[in-house]
Amino acid sequence: MKRVVALVIDSGGVGALDDAQDFGDAAAVNTIGNTGRYVGGLRLPRLQRLGLGLLAEIPGVARVAEPAAAVARLRERSRGKDTITGHWEMMGIVTSVPFPTYPNGFPDEIVAEFGRITGKPPLGNKPASGTEIIEELGPQHAQTGRPILYTSADSVFQVAAHEDVVPLERLYDWCLQARHMLRGAHNVNRVIARPFAGKPGSYQRTPNRRDYAVEPPLNLLDELKRMGVSVHAVGKISDIYCGRGISSSVRVADNREAMARTMELLERVDAGFIFTNLNDFDSKYGHRRDARGYGRALEEFDTLLGSMERRLRPRDELIITADHGCDPTASGTDHTREHVPYLHLSSAEGRSLGDIEGLDYVGRTVREAFASCR
Repeated sequence: MKRVVALVIDSGGVGALDDAQDFGDAAAVNTIGNTGRYVGGLRLPRLQRLGLGLLAEIPGVARVAEPAAAVARLRERSRGKDTITGHWEMMGIVTSVPFPTYPNGFPDEIVAEFGRITGKPPLGNKPASGTEIIEELGPQHAQTGRPILYTSADSVFQVAAHEDVVPLERLYDWCLQARHMLRGAHNVNRVIARPFAGKPGSYQRTPNRRDYAVEPPLNLLDELKRMGVSVHAVGKISDIYCGRGISSSVRVADNREAMARTMELLERVDAGFIFTNLNDFDSKYGHRRDARGYGRALEEFDTLLGSMERRLRPRDELIITADHGCDPTASGTDHTREHVPYLHLSSAEGRSLGDIEGLDYVGRTVREAFASCR
């Protein structure tokens, strides 16, 4: 019986792609490398042993002569630098036409229709940092009950509401209706419910976020289901693929819980694909341009990785990768167009594979692992 674990360091890029400038990014973006430079060196002994230092100049992470894993930089083929585009490509979906974005906010007809859904005109309607816009508009939202609508450089329609003002189920219903509303030219890749709590000056987003993604085309998860392979999703994975091909799913509050749930699956599941997203890197540190927090999160992940490796069986395979970059030392607050790491630990000898075209190399590795068991 075979188990494959894929851990996605959400935003863990390792250097600009050749077309980074087409996406508004400088050639110097490098999420993990620049984080290491900013903090004066990272302590990542387990990732170093696997071979992470072969993929970028990362202060504190040496280039080992004999990596424990097969290592490569993956070059995204899709026209985007967001969560959906990156995760979809991992499972074999190349997005050649970018999803729509709204640098000036959503058009009047979309805002008016959403107002009809909620019964009140939304506040905001502009690109913004989620933490900043709830501080800006949270008091007005609390007084009026009007939802906070915002977007970013990504193709997202985000709706924030205080849990004491708008019950969660009502917020989820609004977002589900918005998902059905946003079709055709406005087919954004995600509608996101962003509940928050607290008081002015100390608002905090809660773990009750929900993502309503556009329905994906046929992909590897559908194929695995036909093959009889169970897919266990941890974090926002199930939302990204609209639950397609997913056998079980668990939501998590943070990276630590995501790793704990993954290790619990390794304790009780004898076969299947465990697919885990580690979202804190992106949402808590990358977008907020908190390089020190990003560095601490990487070091914590490295420590937890040691506990995970001790739960792996001889025939298990572990893949560590990312979906895009979000360099916490770059200007702005948006994702960055980067190569992503590929670290594949298996019974085979480790080696450097160089640069590989396509994030779908992850999916091809998973498919081959399970096809070999048939």
